[in-house]
Amino acid sequence: MCGIAGIVDLSSNQNKLNHNLLKKMSDVIIHRGPDSEGQWVSEDNKCGLAFRRLAIIDLSANGAQPMHTPDGRYSIVFNGEIYNHSLIREELMRLGYKYHSGTDTETILFGYKEHGEAVLEKFVGMWGFAIWDNEKKELFASRDRIGVKPFYYYYKDGLFLFGSEIKSILEHPSVSRELNLDELPNYLNYGMSSKYESLFKNIKKLPSGHKLKLNSDGVIHIERYWSPLTENSNFTTLSQTEIQSEVMRLLRQSVKDRMMSDVPFGVFLSGGIDSSVNVALMAELMDRPIDTFTVGFKELEEFNELKYARQISKLFKTNHHEVLIDQNDAFPILEDLAWHEDEPNADPVCIPLYFLSKLTRDSGTTVIQVGEGSDEQFMGYKWMMQGYEFYNSYWKYYSSLPSTIKKATLHLAKPFFKMVNHNLALDYLRRASYGEEFNWSGVSIFSPSHLEDMFEPKYQKYKMNPAIYGNGLHKEAFGLRKNADYLQRILFIELQQRLAEILLMRVDKIGMAHSLEARVPFLDHRLVEFTMTIPPNQKNYEKGTTKYILKKAVEDILPHDIIYRKKMGFAAPVDNWMRNYWYEYVKDVFTNSKFAKENILNKENILTLLERHKQGKTNQGDKLYSLLNLHLWFGRFF
Repeated sequence: MCGIAGIVDLSSNQNKLNHNLLKKMSDVIIHRGPDSEGQWVSEDNKCGLAFRRLAIIDLSANGAQPMHTPDGRYSIVFNGEIYNHSLIREELMRLGYKYHSGTDTETILFGYKEHGEAVLEKFVGMWGFAIWDNEKKELFASRDRIGVKPFYYYYKDGLFLFGSEIKSILEHPSVSRELNLDELPNYLNYGMSSKYESLFKNIKKLPSGHKLKLNSDGVIHIERYWSPLTENSNFTTLSQTEIQSEVMRLLRQSVKDRMMSDVPFGVFLSGGIDSSVNVALMAELMDRPIDTFTVGFKELEEFNELKYARQISKLFKTNHHEVLIDQNDAFPILEDLAWHEDEPNADPVCIPLYFLSKLTRDSGTTVIQVGEGSDEQFMGYKWMMQGYEFYNSYWKYYSSLPSTIKKATLHLAKPFFKMVNHNLALDYLRRASYGEEFNWSGVSIFSPSHLEDMFEPKYQKYKMNPAIYGNGLHKEAFGLRKNADYLQRILFIELQQRLAEILLMRVDKIGMAHSLEARVPFLDHRLVEFTMTIPPNQKNYEKGTTKYILKKAVEDILPHDIIYRKKMGFAAPVDNWMRNYWYEYVKDVFTNSKFAKENILNKENILTLLERHKQGKTNQGDKLYSLLNLHLWFGRFF
């Protein structure tokens, strides 16, 4: 796990490409790799690569990057882990390749030389990497199938820049810091910018499961190489018992693969089913106690899962660590979070995750297993189950009505919904009335109907961008599988947007803020491919029971009260903190910050939202936190 950055300069102004600039691009992400650094510039001054190392595999200097093939043709910088690299290594050695390290980096390099882009199909892992071909003068880059690792890039006037974090790109003197107004409404609706763009103008993301090639003529070609949804994603005919058995087989293999490490590793343990499964399956493979880590909240017991985490720790005899925090701990890191996130992430879980990651790294642990990705595959969210059932009943009925009736209904209902501040319900009615998709990814924070009140008149033209993007994700799903079931589309969209761009980026950015590598067993692509084929009636076998299949599958390895207890979710008590301890600070930020003075959003409506929340008339902590994060981010970067 590391930090990468680089430059390809096809312009006539290549004098700016030098070791000092590359060092600045890597130094700004030293938290991603405190163990060593490296910079390299090609002889023709067209390409420069920079690297920060967090040593996980082969801790010797042989694992240093940038790494090159012996003939000097290919050079690589790589962030991530290839869990099956030893198997690929054996194949390449039989073909005559001679290794100088024990790293997976060298396997990627030799694999690309031997197989070209097709080598991606061989990998099991997480990655963001770039390879420079010094003969063809072209760059090849890839992001892993699920998007566990980020890859950002900038391309303008013959200058291509890339990095594991946006901060590296911003170090280049040719990059100006501009707000991407097209993405602002996507952030306000989804809690993060889209999978294609960032909130910085001209700085883009390589989407999960995609590869990029920049050729010597300066033409960029981006292509999807993997999808969780394909024309072959036919529903399995396996029985419920057989499905559960296959889920467990794939999970065991995934956990085993992700225990590859030359440094200490452990588990984030909440006491919920996902993290508990990680502990149970790791315990099957280890002859020493597992290190487990838990975060809780002082004086706010309703947010704590400590007793469940302690129960699992005691059952599996783990070496358990805990940290307790409150608003006084959280408040001083708010602006630091905005910096580490690169672009605002509206999920307040970033707060406890920051302290959990610090606890883990301070204990001497470098690699951690996390539970992300289970909810998206097994219908773990109540809103997902309720939405699916609503779609197949009331939504379909209303959508079948004549357009004139639907639009008249919307026109009559709109004033009432606005009066009672039910903008989300209004937006669902608007979507149905105009033939849009019901689900766009997660639950909207500020939907287009909210944004009508949020944007100042000059910026009203942007309010429908979330609808355009969300409906486009459904079209993308249909393009991959023309008869995709609605549940398949929901899961595909969750994997593409909320999971990859919010949940996995919070794990990557906040974990790496403390030089901590996170691995995600539930997101092994082989498991994802299988769960996409489980029929809706099997996933929703017992209505009202989230993650039914997974719960049944793990009954032999976890206690019943852990499996079937009410889902709490990893959360942060921002409702409480916004209403009390942080109120004056938040009010000042919304009134006087740099972003507030841009007059893009309606300040009066934001302050009204804050006041209604303070008075207890409504709980708007999620909305207020997303706005606070946006204001703090803008102040830190602009």
